[in-house]
Amino acid sequence: MSSEESIWDQSAQQFQQIFGQGWAQAVQSFQKIDLGTPGAAAAPPAPVQLSPAKLQALQQQYLEEAKALWAQGLQGKPEVKDKRFAGEGWAANPVAAFSAAAYLLNARTLMGLADAVEADEKTRARIRFGVEQWMAAMAPSNFLAFNAEAQKKAIETKGESIAKGMQNLLHDLKQGHVSMTDESLFEVGRNVATTEGAVVFENELFQLLEYKPLTAKVYERPFLLVPPCINKFYILDLQPENSLIRYAVSEGHRTFVVSWRNPDDALAKKTWDNYVEDGAMAAIDVVQNITGADQINALGFCVGGTILSNALAVLAARGDEPVASATFLTTLIDFTDTGILDVFIDEAFVKYREMEMGNGGMMKGQDLASTFSFLRPNDLVWNYVVGNYLKGETPPPFDLLYWNSDSTNLPGPFYAWYLRNFYLENSLVQPGKLTVCGEKMDLGQLTLPTYIYGSREDHIVPATAAYASTQVLPGKKRFVMGASGHIAGVINPPAKGKRSHWIRADGKFPGTLDQWLQGAVEHPGSWWTDWSGWLKGHAGKQIAAPKAYGKGPKFKAIEPAPGRYVKQKA
Repeated sequence: MSSEESIWDQSAQQFQQIFGQGWAQAVQSFQKIDLGTPGAAAAPPAPVQLSPAKLQALQQQYLEEAKALWAQGLQGKPEVKDKRFAGEGWAANPVAAFSAAAYLLNARTLMGLADAVEADEKTRARIRFGVEQWMAAMAPSNFLAFNAEAQKKAIETKGESIAKGMQNLLHDLKQGHVSMTDESLFEVGRNVATTEGAVVFENELFQLLEYKPLTAKVYERPFLLVPPCINKFYILDLQPENSLIRYAVSEGHRTFVVSWRNPDDALAKKTWDNYVEDGAMAAIDVVQNITGADQINALGFCVGGTILSNALAVLAARGDEPVASATFLTTLIDFTDTGILDVFIDEAFVKYREMEMGNGGMMKGQDLASTFSFLRPNDLVWNYVVGNYLKGETPPPFDLLYWNSDSTNLPGPFYAWYLRNFYLENSLVQPGKLTVCGEKMDLGQLTLPTYIYGSREDHIVPATAAYASTQVLPGKKRFVMGASGHIAGVINPPAKGKRSHWIRADGKFPGTLDQWLQGAVEHPGSWWTDWSGWLKGHAGKQIAAPKAYGKGPKFKAIEPAPGRYVKQKA
């Protein structure tokens, strides 16, 4: 069990008693909640203080709603607006409908108590997160004894759904994670990650993929994508119709992609410096050598963008400017606002991770995947528990969820250093404080033009955090905000005609995203077309497309894309 999970398990034991008591006793129980931090020295928990005014209003609201609910009894049909309880079985079963309504009332009240806590913002966020986790886990829909839909299906199938659910449970226990899709229907290189190309270079950290041109001419400046090493690159190449990689190739860019190796014990001592110098910087150098270009264009996505920003700063400190323009997609450079992930980060937690794996070891991919899933527990955890195990259903095929389940490990030293220097101390935006690859970091030296993208509903890299890069990077900038979240906002091909994006035409970058939005205009559809037009402006003239992959015997094709690194399992 990970240390993050243990925090909420301890809290759960406290929460479970709260609403089995009277109001006064419930409040007293809530005030005794202790959300300790792993690795911290044991100390007597301080009682949680609640705002008297908010508490009184919450009490009055609770009593009124509870009275109305009990007045209906089992004869009424409480209005339940929650997709977990939307099926016919809930509406047709008075006991089930009543239990759902009572649960939602208690959940709203507990969240109200969390909001009434008088404490610093981080403590309140931790309490709220713990309450959300507990309430998500304790929903009556998660238990066969209370789930009217699952009971109805069990009766209709004469118990077959229960038997199938047990088979699904045993299968998932064996594979080590909850199935979000039918993983047997996907294979990397066969029906995901299918854009044609070849591996033209590899070292112990990554393979470099070059993609076959789809146009007779290509732009003279090649294009390099640096994906996050916390995930596999093929989120950018799921299917031909939603592949950002294929889109770049079709727009006439000679396209290269870093495919990170899924670390094993052989890489257990690799550091952040290794990923910057032997990863991003090495890839930039190889692309230049293959193409003969003085400068290239580069894109970094999520953690890949942070790695790319460090690589550019190291190169600038050494007097080198091999990148003509950089695109940063949902990238944290200024870590002031890290969203929900901030609940995990403090000095004690980072010290714990440093002691555990700072000098070697592995942050397991499944632990990382579980942490991210529990950021949206109803959608990414309990929804599948109910469907797979209580109803005996096989989740439908979905390429994105297959990718989401294909987890990657991280070297412990890399992970621990990243936590301290970025999430905890936010050192990258403080000129001269951080040393990477032997060079003092100063983002003020990065005068190249940048395209910065953030997703409006992103819970991993909040749009405000993506926008904060505009206040740090001094060169000519373009910021675009797209609709939806961390993945769906980015993977939004123009042909779908979905979602919107926002652009501010006057080129001004006020101090906050809210101020920027006051002058921004909403545009329907994908942001990809805007980015493509911007990138072409930095790509130089067009030249004849290459007839072969790589260059000479040193950078010859090793194997077809997507290569073997991406197929390694955590």
